[in-house]
Amino acid sequence: MAEGLLRVMAKRDGLDLEVQSAGVAAVDGLPMSKHSRDILASRGADTHHASRSLTGTDAEWADLILTMTVSHKRAVIQRYPHTVEKVYTLKEYAGDEEEVQELIREKEQFISELQLKQALGETITAADYERLKDLEFQTPSDDVADPYGGTRADYELCAAEIEDALRKLLPKLPK
Repeated sequence: MAEGLLRVMAKRDGLDLEVQSAGVAAVDGLPMSKHSRDILASRGADTHHASRSLTGTDAEWADLILTMTVSHKRAVIQRYPHTVEKVYTLKEYAGDEEEVQELIREKEQFISELQLKQALGETITAADYERLKDLEFQTPSDDVADPYGGTRADYELCAAEIEDALRKLLPKLPK
């Protein structure tokens, strides 16, 4: 949905963008869900789309890689570490509150430190867990809710969430 909505909104705003979507856990060739297709059609978007997995070629091609969730972002960076400077969640990149973005960066860095500790067999302390809990509480989610398997209403809420982020994103893109 994000690709289709971005195409429609960019065209409306006179932006000439090349947009592709791919998933970090997608099965190539599956059609989009009926709810996604219906929602995109109602907004004038192209509904001829099949799922596909993100490839190294895609990662090289993109100037900017926007993911729907933090776990997707981590998966992209893990597979293609050289993309770290151009991978963001949609909400992270579209965000306009610098203080919130700094908290999110701090939380992501702390999570990486904990993962490294775990990988090295070091103990994660009660203080570490407490700090993580505090950071989780302070930061809003950068994830777009996944409506997969849900009702049409779930998909509409997801589309609205994506559109809200895209409205904030579009002015940040080069004309």
